[in-house]
Amino acid sequence: MSSKARIRSLMRLLGPLLLVWVIWRFADLPTLVETFARARPLPIVAAILLNAVAIHLKLWRWRDLLGAVDVRLSVAEAYRAFLPSLYLGLITPGRVGDALRIQYLKRDHHVGYSDGLAVSIVDRLCDVYVLLAFVALGVVRLAHAVSAPVAQVTWVAVAFVAVAPALLFVRQAAEPAAQWLYGRFSDGKAHEGLSVFFESLRRQISLRVLGPLLLTFAAFLVNYVQAWLVADALGIGLRFIDVAALVAISSFLSLLPISVSGVGVRESFFALVFPAFGFAGTLGIAFGLGVFAVIYVPTLLAGFVAWLLWPPSS
Repeated sequence: MSSKARIRSLMRLLGPLLLVWVIWRFADLPTLVETFARARPLPIVAAILLNAVAIHLKLWRWRDLLGAVDVRLSVAEAYRAFLPSLYLGLITPGRVGDALRIQYLKRDHHVGYSDGLAVSIVDRLCDVYVLLAFVALGVVRLAHAVSAPVAQVTWVAVAFVAVAPALLFVRQAAEPAAQWLYGRFSDGKAHEGLSVFFESLRRQISLRVLGPLLLTFAAFLVNYVQAWLVADALGIGLRFIDVAALVAISSFLSLLPISVSGVGVRESFFALVFPAFGFAGTLGIAFGLGVFAVIYVPTLLAGFVAWLLWPPSS
């Protein structure tokens, strides 16, 4: 293992270590255990079942985006690629699962890597921009809970994350820059695949992208309903808009490459912010663990079963 790989592996441990520290520093363990013991099962079951809706909405979005590169998949074919990629994406930082979908499209449907990569990028950008919209709402909503410097740093981060990916679609700048960088490492030769990639990106950006954006918005709302049901089951009296704001910001923070599936980062944020809403930090930790158990674990299990049924090498 190279030194860079070791550093990345160690960085991923920061999240779980942070979770251990937060539980030790902020949690009252008897209260934490009692909170879960007294949780009402019906909202938890409803929240778990809603995973099927959220997954299908994102699958629908992916199929819709594939139409821009003239790829038509049946629902069954799409699930065969989509579910295993969710599993891989949840257990690795950086959304490595997207690479599995690209490989699936190449192997089974002869879709070029450039087209597959373009679809995956736009698919991911739909998540990013809808998340940023909710984060902006969250920062405004939680202005009373965070200091002005923290809010300012968050706004700067949101602006950067919003602007940086958009540069990919500036044809006069992005493609020449990419070709120049490629040429620096390949004896000065341009790469035809880069031209295909940028052409595929441009084909994605049209009025038809409104459909995938609306599907993304709906999927996020489903996730926030799930989180609200978790709060309700745990006896945490938060309004839906506050739950959406909290979960959106925690998801944004979870983009930091120090954890897998946001473990530790999410719970730390809730432990620090919950007192501003009149709840103990222990309840914030319980809420974060509950969200992980209800949204991430069932999705992980479904993806793992799909991985066993349809392994990438099959």
